[in-house]
Amino acid sequence: MSKYLVVVESPAKAKTINKFLGPSYIVRASYGHVRDLPKSDLGVDIANDFQPKYVTPKDSAKNVKALQEAAKKVDMILLASDPDREGEAIGWHVAALLEKSGKPVQRIVFNEITKRSVKEATKHPRAIDQDLVNAQQARRILDRLVGYKISPWLQWAVKKGLSAGRVQSVAVRMVCEREAEIRAFVPEEYWTLEALLETPRNEIFTARLSRVAGEKPVIGNEATMQQILQKLDGATYNVANIETKEVRRRPFPPFITSSLQQEASRKLGFSPRKTMILAQQLYEGIALGADGTDGLITYMRTDSTRIANEALDEVRQFIRENHVPEMLPEKPNFYASKKGAQDAHEGIRPTVPARTPEKVAAYLDDDQLKLYTLIWKRFTASQMTPAILDQTIIDINAADCEFRASGSVMKFQGFTILYEETIEDKNSEDENAALLPQVNAGEKLDQRELKPEQHFTKPPPRYSEASLIRALEENGIGRPSTYAPTINTITERGYVERDKGRLKPTELGDQVNTLLVANFPDILDLGFTAQLESDLDHVEEGTREWHELLRAFYKEFEKDLTIAQKKMITELIGEEPKCPKCESKMELREGFFGLYLSCTRHPECDGRISVKKKASAEPTDEICDLCGAPMVLRLGRFGKFLACSKYPECKNTHKVDKAGNKVDTGPKEPPKKTDQKCPNCGAFLLIRKSRRGEEFYGCEKYPKCKFTKPMELGIKCPKCNTGELVSKLAGRRRFYGCDRYPDCDYTIFGQIDKNVVCGKCSNPWTYVTKGKGKPTMRKCPLPKCSFEEEIEEAEA
Repeated sequence: MSKYLVVVESPAKAKTINKFLGPSYIVRASYGHVRDLPKSDLGVDIANDFQPKYVTPKDSAKNVKALQEAAKKVDMILLASDPDREGEAIGWHVAALLEKSGKPVQRIVFNEITKRSVKEATKHPRAIDQDLVNAQQARRILDRLVGYKISPWLQWAVKKGLSAGRVQSVAVRMVCEREAEIRAFVPEEYWTLEALLETPRNEIFTARLSRVAGEKPVIGNEATMQQILQKLDGATYNVANIETKEVRRRPFPPFITSSLQQEASRKLGFSPRKTMILAQQLYEGIALGADGTDGLITYMRTDSTRIANEALDEVRQFIRENHVPEMLPEKPNFYASKKGAQDAHEGIRPTVPARTPEKVAAYLDDDQLKLYTLIWKRFTASQMTPAILDQTIIDINAADCEFRASGSVMKFQGFTILYEETIEDKNSEDENAALLPQVNAGEKLDQRELKPEQHFTKPPPRYSEASLIRALEENGIGRPSTYAPTINTITERGYVERDKGRLKPTELGDQVNTLLVANFPDILDLGFTAQLESDLDHVEEGTREWHELLRAFYKEFEKDLTIAQKKMITELIGEEPKCPKCESKMELREGFFGLYLSCTRHPECDGRISVKKKASAEPTDEICDLCGAPMVLRLGRFGKFLACSKYPECKNTHKVDKAGNKVDTGPKEPPKKTDQKCPNCGAFLLIRKSRRGEEFYGCEKYPKCKFTKPMELGIKCPKCNTGELVSKLAGRRRFYGCDRYPDCDYTIFGQIDKNVVCGKCSNPWTYVTKGKGKPTMRKCPLPKCSFEEEIEEAEA
């Protein structure tokens, strides 16, 4: 009989750990959370001090039963979930469900999944940290209160299917406010002046105007520039001062979650979500051939740059053996973590510093290798010596103007031999020249050319995924585990979209943000949200009671919610309604058939009132081409459209573009008759066009006979080169596959484009994919070609 049951979250993690422990251990996965708040109800008893009502999700019931059966066969249960709030809470929920087994339960934690770390952790079990659990419970209940209470209101105000979130709504606000700054930005003209100068030794360099009459120049128009040029006409240029100094550039600290997501976005083009998926794989374990399975990196959800002494010794030994002595500093480099960081964790690093990317390349796919290489280089470079540059500044006087030339030369590469961080939105004007000629103070220079140049100020750039994460982190919004899910949520819900690698709000996002900011100013306030995150940290540290935090939050939140709901209910019902059964107050809820008013005493009282929002319509200048009545702009399932104001008497409609302007689609092309017969009724088949412009065969007796079949594509299967590609249907999703299936399993999802060849291998056709909240991509169908490019939606 095994002595211990070890419970982890994922089967991949279980598989790796199982290889480290002997026959005395059974390792099982919980497959994530085994208990959560119910989906169909608030699940929080507000009147009973915010008591949560936890249930086991249906898809977790089988896993829970397997854990309960395994618990009967052991003497002790060890909870080995991830070393953070979420992991502690998962362990706590597992312990609650296994309580009936009567077996003692203890917690083990490790920062890396290696044989050494896991075995060491089993020697030092501890009790569950209730402060960590309470911090996670408080966060979960806060998120549920905000989402469950505001989302129905939002769906009434805008449209069905929308949701609000405590962190996601603030992120949308930041994107919307940046876009508002860009729209309101008015470019301002300014001028710069560069002088091309020659030394007595015939060496030429460039200097920029830095001062006029002792002040920083403000040149707002051409007339001001001409005045300066007149001053410099015939002026003598003399070297006034030369300053040369040695500058040291320190290495960058090891990655934390946010910096890894940012750098992977800038350097590798990975989304935060993709980065975290790959990091999870590297953390949970990779099969390394004869070396067995091992986790390649430490835990990837961390905000601490601390590194264990053992790892510091190992990386310093690696640098000593593989680089010149000057690359190793006398003492290890230490980096300060940001305020409030959880120093129980380490920074993200390779578990074995000597395990170079070259040594593991054969066992990783391309993306895994790219991310591991990034982490390995950053960590190794963080323990190398600084780069040393000789920086020179030359000041030149001419009339009452001063010019400055600056440059730097790398004297010693230091850590830069291995790693350089990518700088986003870099200003070329701030870059230093590589080298300046030798000059002496007091020396006269010949002016060869003056180069005045007109510029205009630029608006702030839109957020990229990397810069939005940085802004969230700087404002104290969210935590390491929430950055990737937040960005994923706001794009998938259609509040934010990607435009040339940048994030911009959609019309829906702008509309939702305006409503939320107006009606829930505290929830959408950056300072308030950051303070809430800080309060949750205090709960984790044991310095604040979690129920008291929830009470303080809900007191203010309820005021905003009551005012917003009162406005809405007044518009729907005309007055503040009372429960038809018990005369209590009513609140807005969402049911299967839409919104309704429910008694606040639910479930004790089941009183309800049905509500229906009147469809709003925006007036336009368009006239109905069928009946002459004005047309209005309405919102339907597929977005905005023009409709006749006399509906339902006149059912005329037209498509509109994003700006709401009528789109003239022209007369509909009549179907083409063929000589093929319908197999159902014997009538002729016609070639028809779908809403997406794709041709298909349909019976001429439609709608009496609804037989259809896809058109022949005339394209050979790119995989087997024998079969033909045909259109198929999986559920309601159309795709293309080989007609030799199951002998050939080739499939593609997207629209085939015979007019555009592959930009890499010149295959005569490509296909276009468009996912919800994802960019439109053109791809090559050949399995051996990796060509793909983002394209504009209009091009698609």
